[in-house]
Amino acid sequence: MSRKRWTTFLLVSAALMGLSVGCGTTAEPANSGAYHAADSVAAADAAEAGNEKDKETEAISETEKTGKTAATKETENTKETENTNETEREDVQDTQKDDIAEAIKQETAGVKIETDDSQDAGETEGEPTAEISELIPTKYSSRRYKQCGTIEHITYPSRDYFGDGSALEKPANVYLPYEYDETKQYNVLYLMHGIGGDENEWGMVGNTSQIKKIMDNLIFNGDIEPFIVVTPNGRSGADFANKSSDYNSFYEFGKELRNDLIPYIESHYATYGKAGEADYDMKADREHRAMAGLSMGGMQTINIGMCECLDIIGWFGAFSAAPTSYPAADVVQKIDEQFPGEEIKYFYNICGIDDTIAYQSSSTAAKKLPQLSDRFQDGENYMWQELKGGHDFRIWYLGFYNFAQLVFK
Repeated sequence: MSRKRWTTFLLVSAALMGLSVGCGTTAEPANSGAYHAADSVAAADAAEAGNEKDKETEAISETEKTGKTAATKETENTKETENTNETEREDVQDTQKDDIAEAIKQETAGVKIETDDSQDAGETEGEPTAEISELIPTKYSSRRYKQCGTIEHITYPSRDYFGDGSALEKPANVYLPYEYDETKQYNVLYLMHGIGGDENEWGMVGNTSQIKKIMDNLIFNGDIEPFIVVTPNGRSGADFANKSSDYNSFYEFGKELRNDLIPYIESHYATYGKAGEADYDMKADREHRAMAGLSMGGMQTINIGMCECLDIIGWFGAFSAAPTSYPAADVVQKIDEQFPGEEIKYFYNICGIDDTIAYQSSSTAAKKLPQLSDRFQDGENYMWQELKGGHDFRIWYLGFYNFAQLVFK
């Protein structure tokens, strides 16, 4: 029996039996005791209910306190997590800024181009003696004053692909080989600059251009068939002329390359491709287009040229490809999913082993490709070249010299 019922039982029993009182008192009527007992029962019930109500109130109060404490802790934890994430983002951004600044510093530092003087240029003039090497022979790096090509400076219509898509004009430089003939057809190499440069970084601005010297001599000596070289600005945004503008505009260049630059070049110069003409399929002449670049331009060659435009470009050269280049496994996955039937005509890579900016990323992006896919065959359509050197034009001019011998063969 519960405590409440037991108390009630005793009180009622006592009232009914007429309990006696102490000496000198008068016994009260039985019915009066019953009334008092009933009052006592009611009081006991009220006290019991009050106690339970107090306990319930205390329990609710304690639950509310616990809930508020938990909510406060959760809010504090959330704020702490947000602050930690914000700090981490700021640290990453600071690191990226430092890395970019260092890349630009090394990329734009003046260097003396080393050459190989072992060949007697006079004795072998007009003879094809070029080969893949670690130094550019003086014969192929000297300025020619006769039988040499020309450089043109152009602008072409494009769009702000990194922004609102509005129309704009973009600049580019075009090397035309000696005796360029409008009645012939020429292959085209699109040569990309790095994060610290623009369309002029490769020096294609006049007759002293190192690219022009190499091309003039390779063509004159019969080492290669003449082809056109184009150096565009790789930033696909309205702020392209600002070398400090958001580097993410580099990743939008694929749209500009496919929609604007290639159609302009092929509609204004004597090329195999006829992009821009009605009903022309750009895939038809992919073996007559190549893409190569230094550092950020090497990244664009891999991420954009190969992984986005393999259907319209067949030849690729990456010189010290930047840290944001896709890893080899991702490259294989992307080209297998998007372009399973397209042949990679050639993929040439070069990087200096002392390159603190790009050696790791360039290796990760390309070095293991032949192990991951039979679409890359070392010595057939693939080459990885590493040698002593840093993140500078000693490596990149050599890369161009070697790639120019491999492309369009």
